[in-house]
Amino acid sequence: MSQYQHIKKTAYHANMQLPKLGLVLFTFGNVSAADRSLGVFAIKPSGVPYQDLVPDNMVIVDFDGNTVEGDHRPSSDTKTHAVLYKNWPNIGGIAHTHSTFATAWAQSQRCIPIFGTTHADHLTTDIPCAAPMSDEMIRGNYEYQTGLQIIDHFKDAGLSYDEVEMILVGNHAPFTWGKTADKAVYNSAVLESVAHMAYLTEQINAKAPRLKDALIKKHYERKHGPDSYYGQS
Repeated sequence: MSQYQHIKKTAYHANMQLPKLGLVLFTFGNVSAADRSLGVFAIKPSGVPYQDLVPDNMVIVDFDGNTVEGDHRPSSDTKTHAVLYKNWPNIGGIAHTHSTFATAWAQSQRCIPIFGTTHADHLTTDIPCAAPMSDEMIRGNYEYQTGLQIIDHFKDAGLSYDEVEMILVGNHAPFTWGKTADKAVYNSAVLESVAHMAYLTEQINAKAPRLKDALIKKHYERKHGPDSYYGQS
């Protein structure tokens, strides 16, 4: 049995959540799961329908984007995942979808404003949107450059990837991450829901204000602060 079987299974189960949650159409999306001790991650193979996937289809890749084990070509987004894993050591899972509402905000090149407490339960900032890549970056190693575009946006905006576990890439679509692949998928579902709510909010009231700071602080800290009390201890 492969020494990577555990992350193959983890990546498989996380990928299978995407269609169940309505986050992907056809093969539009992928999830990866990393093992930091082995220096590799497992990712969905490119273009294989979800209904045909099995754990052994998952491809093992190192943090430089090289295939280590697998009979299939890895996802076309593999190099983006590799760049993020290599530069952000605290993440153990990454998800990429083209979910409808989050992608619409990305295509609009807009950050998602923090309008309500559902958003504030998960982060204290607007959901960032990185600018579309330059022509030079697009003509180059596109997927690798996508990863750098995400990292550079976080640096320029002064954001922490440990606190903000999601981003929109302008004219493209969302990426999310977390300490596990399951958390990355969870963040993708949250992002899509918040994107939908924000869209409806602006349809109802085009001048809707951002959530007040006191509510942002309260809702975030009751789940994530040092004295958090949401859920079971």
